[in-house]
Amino acid sequence: MKVKVGVSLRHIHLTEEDYSQIFDEELTENRKINQPGQFASNQTVTLQNNDKKIENVRIVGPFRKYTQVEISRTDAYALRLNPPVRKSGDLNGAEEITIIGKTGKITRKACIIADRHIHITKEEREKLNLTKDKYKVKINGERGGILGEVHISENEKSYYEMHIDSDDANAFNLKQNDEVEIIDE
Repeated sequence: MKVKVGVSLRHIHLTEEDYSQIFDEELTENRKINQPGQFASNQTVTLQNNDKKIENVRIVGPFRKYTQVEISRTDAYALRLNPPVRKSGDLNGAEEITIIGKTGKITRKACIIADRHIHITKEEREKLNLTKDKYKVKINGERGGILGEVHISENEKSYYEMHIDSDDANAFNLKQNDEVEIIDE
């Protein structure tokens, strides 16, 4: 069965409390993203580890119950960090990072590399008979191959889409909205 690709660039999710420590303005929407109720904000932050920085990292809203920084392995090399690969919300072993906003900065153990995952509702999952927690995905094309360890992320408000980071997208020459095939091996 086919699924569209969503390329997830580096971004950050913030609690309202953490946001208010680094900004003195309302979080505002720049554009909606495919996942229902979520948006890319106009506000960006700088990520810092010692003297290494990545600027203009987009905040994804709305506010969450946890602060989480999602970067690629390439970003981790640039920041000289070694964050674990985790499901969203699992900050076990997350790397410490400093988050700099317009009016302040905070340091949190919140930096991860997001796992590859497919967003899906319970109803879609049942209809497509995706009973396992993880699958492989076949990619066709010049740089085709198989992506393993693609986790199912079931939520009542989901847009059916596979999220991979920019490193995976570049490795397989994938772009936003390309179609790939879920395989059951």
